[in-house]
Amino acid sequence: MNYLVTGTDTGVGKTFVTIGLINAARLAGIDCIGMKPIAAGDNNEDTRAIMAAQQGCEPEHLVNPFWYRTPVAPYTAAMIENRPVDLTAIRKAYEEIASRHRTVLVEGAGGFLVPILASYDFRDLAKELGLSVIVVAANRLGVINHTRLTVELIRNAGLECFAVILNHPPGPEELSQLTNQSVLEHLLKIPVLRVEKDQSDFSELVKQLAL
Repeated sequence: MNYLVTGTDTGVGKTFVTIGLINAARLAGIDCIGMKPIAAGDNNEDTRAIMAAQQGCEPEHLVNPFWYRTPVAPYTAAMIENRPVDLTAIRKAYEEIASRHRTVLVEGAGGFLVPILASYDFRDLAKELGLSVIVVAANRLGVINHTRLTVELIRNAGLECFAVILNHPPGPEELSQLTNQSVLEHLLKIPVLRVEKDQSDFSELVKQLAL
């Protein structure tokens, strides 16, 4: 099975989680690879980190078909740089990678409804590629509302929300961080996993997700 790794917002740790899952899966002998169809930002650090995690086993033009220097949403960056996203190129890159690997983690940009074209977003991409969805959220006050909204959108699109991964945000621990996991799991009826701030080994998450 292949997955879209999306977030409840930007900056919640999608790349950190994607890389952690790739590293742990590959150490366990699972042929898992990541791709970032669209990246935005001057240094393209997310793509470079994904490439490093999988030892460059696929070329960069397939892992990241589109890179924009402007650090904004893909649709906005495409307009600013006058270079629209070519969905056919993304589809072909994904199909080529997926044909050679057991599991593909497709990392989105920002949240589930971030636009790629005026009438096409990451929800549409997940539907077109037949991806289940892993939601990454920052484990802090407010995450219950943000996560439930995202999961509801996923389900209303007819897609499977496979799991939620709560990523520990920077800063001191809050009371809500002790209860968010159990409350979300009770409300959503899907696995809700937690990444601690000092956790570098994702092996337990890989086992629980059964990638």
